[in-house]
Amino acid sequence: MTLRAISYGGGVQSTALLVLAVQNKIDKSMGGPVKVALFGNTGDDSEHPKTLKYVREIAIPWAKENGIEVIELLTKKNGEETTIFQEITKPGSKRMLIPVYGDINMPLQRSCTVDFKIKTVGRWLKANGATKKDPAQVAIGISVDEIQRAGRGKEEFAQQRVYPLLDLGLDRIACMQVIKDAGLPVPPKSSCYFCPFHRPLVWQELRRDEPELFNQAQQLEDHMNERQKASGRNTVYLTKFQTRLSDAITSAGDTLFNVMDNGEIDPNDEHGCDSGHCFT
Repeated sequence: MTLRAISYGGGVQSTALLVLAVQNKIDKSMGGPVKVALFGNTGDDSEHPKTLKYVREIAIPWAKENGIEVIELLTKKNGEETTIFQEITKPGSKRMLIPVYGDINMPLQRSCTVDFKIKTVGRWLKANGATKKDPAQVAIGISVDEIQRAGRGKEEFAQQRVYPLLDLGLDRIACMQVIKDAGLPVPPKSSCYFCPFHRPLVWQELRRDEPELFNQAQQLEDHMNERQKASGRNTVYLTKFQTRLSDAITSAGDTLFNVMDNGEIDPNDEHGCDSGHCFT
């Protein structure tokens, strides 16, 4: 029997998918009902704490009451659980993992989403019956205002990506309304708190509202550059501004997103993660 699952990121779009799955409104896209959602946790020291709080205290119990199991998955290396933060900072590590900026003002190659989201979800799917002959149908939370993110990258083994929000013609604002109509609070935007794909406004609000997290991000950037310097390599940055995070981000904006006159989020206010497994 074909396995159907939601790739759950803990943000607005994938939470809307969760609600719509309970309401059987994505059954047509998925080829049948969905009874499981998979949350690839990049680590309690890596995911934004507000995302983890929402997933654990709101999404998981609500979904369980409504017949869907949200499963939190952790990544293992050599048989032991690990996190993005740990993999970057462990002694002797040379891994960057995240898309830091180099001296050409462009994000460098990353593997965080693949290693800690896509492969982790994929291992669970294969362990639970997905095969090349009968691939799992995996719902990805990409809405019509970010349709450019859909279909990028190759299909994973034993998986077929499905985009129910596109089929239903829902944008991010509509997804928020779906969540509110279900009686749930709208979740915060999901990502690792130190993700270099954050727009400046996100960094600004992090510095203003959650200075401890901002300082931890700064410490991570400093750690990477101590390692870069020791190996004779160029400096890397968490922002595109070619300077230390604390120097690049000095004040907070009023809103997390660029909002247009009609109250909708500017579709050009996009991050660079294109898989649909993060920022959803």
